[in-house]
Formats: sequence, C-alpha cells, structure tokens
Amino acid sequence: MIPRSLLFVPADSEKKLAKGLSSGADALILDLEDSVSPERKGVARNMAAAFVAENRAGPALWVRINPLAQGGLDDLVAIVRARPAGLVIPKPDGPADLVALSLMLDALEARDGVEARIPIVPIATETPKAVLSLPAYAEVAVPRLAAITWGAEDLAAALGARTNRGPDGALDLTYRLARSSCLLAAKAAGVAAIDTVWTDFSDAEGFAADCAAAAREGFAGRMAIHPNQVAVINAAFTPSAEEVAHAREVVEAFAASPGAGVVNLGGKMFDVPHLKQARALLAQAEAFAARR
Repeated sequence: MIPRSLLFVPADSEKKLAKGLSSGADALILDLEDSVSPERKGVARNMAAAFVAENRAGPALWVRINPLAQGGLDDLVAIVRARPAGLVIPKPDGPADLVALSLMLDALEARDGVEARIPIVPIATETPKAVLSLPAYAEVAVPRLAAITWGAEDLAAALGARTNRGPDGALDLTYRLARSSCLLAAKAAGVAAIDTVWTDFSDAEGFAADCAAAAREGFAGRMAIHPNQVAVINAAFTPSAEEVAHAREVVEAFAASPGAGVVNLGGKMFDVPHLKQARALLAQAEAFAARR
C-alpha cells in the first residue's frame, strides 16, 4: 500500500537520515536532487545506497534521483543494487519518459540480480509539457507506476512566475489546475495520488486544514519536508473512528439487503458508489492498522 507520509531527507546528511528513521513517517525519500549541492551529488549517491542497504527495518526507503539528463542515470546505476522500496522521478515530460526509464531499470535489475521490480512515483507537473501530458497517463501503460505526485515550485520556476500563491496564501489557478489534473491522471491510471509538499512548516494550522482537504478529495498521502509535518499527515490520511464506523454501517446495510442497488441508512439513501467508497475506506483503515 502506498505510504501516507513521505518525508524528504537530504541523502548527504547523516544527522537528518538518522532523524528520519524515528520521525514516524511511513516512508523516507532520500533526496539526491534539490536538497543536495552539485559538488556533493556523488557523496549523496553513495550515502543513499549504503543507507538503504543497511536499514531494511523501519520506514520504507525511497530515493529521489536527479533528472536522467542531469546525473539521474548515474544515480540509478548506484542505487538499484541497494534495492530501495521505490524511486521518485523528477521532471518527466510525460509517461513516455517513464516507459523508457522502466526499460533502463529492467537492465539494471538484471545486472544486479534484483528480483522484485522497483516501483516508481513521478513528480508529474514540474514542466509545462508535463502538465499538458497528464491526460496521457489514462492511455499509456507505465510499468512500475505506483502513484503520481505533483509539484508547484519547479513549475513556477519553469513558467517564470514570481510566486505560485496569491495574497491570501492559496494556490493560484495554474497550480490548482495542475493539482487537480494530477489527481485525475492518477485515478485514470489506476494508482494513488500523492499531494505535494507544504513549504511553510511553521503554519501547522493551515497545513492540517490543507491535508484534511486533500484526503477528502481523494489523495492517498502527502510528501513532507520537515519531521514535524509527519504526524499531521498521518492523522489526516488515516480514516477516523467515526469514518470507519459509518463505512461499516454502509457495508452492513447492503449485506442485509442482497441485490439491492440502494439502501436507506438513517434517513439517507446510499447507492453502489457509496458502497465502493465504504469498502475502500475499510481496506485503507485495515492496512494502516496492520502497520502498527
């Protein structure tokens, strides 16, 4: 099951890597890209490979590589043999880039005797072309695709924008469009959607409200940039006791009326889509409970 919380950790920082293990995050993303200076890319690559190989217990260890044309292939050569839980792929222009990447991984896994295919999560909105290519995820089968996430910071830079938020702090229209399109593309591809980072980690109240909204909309989890954000994410994306109880009532009501397309529950009508939602929520709650 896709993690609820994925905490970015600079792969060249022993202190932050160690702290990440006790953060409570479902997964760590060992970052080789934005948080690592160019002169330390090689150091970070080697540290990430060693850290993944040495820490099999605890949170799942994912690795964000660099773009393929900017050192990403070197990252793959070093990281695949360590068998990470998955790879986060920055700046693909569309699913065709990921199909090509999967072929590279096929070769590297064969080289290193890696039997389980390493899954991938693209950050699928970091270039204008990528945003316009999101509908293609409904048509192009991408091997290894585990989820799709999005990002507003690189997109703003690519557009030459001064900021990606308005005076009230809300995302501007272009970035709201990218976010919604990411959610739709992921669901069309049959995978989870992961919400992007919240850069103002001092605004705990705003972050909690934003996470709750993302969970309501259908996102399965969220990326974090600070350990203090992890508990908020886990709480938001874990079904509450009230939600679980209601879902069970819906499932039981349909079970009590075999063949019914609609049931009456507390004076409200529930149909088959509500049953599907209830079953999905219960499965999610059971999966998270099993992690504990």
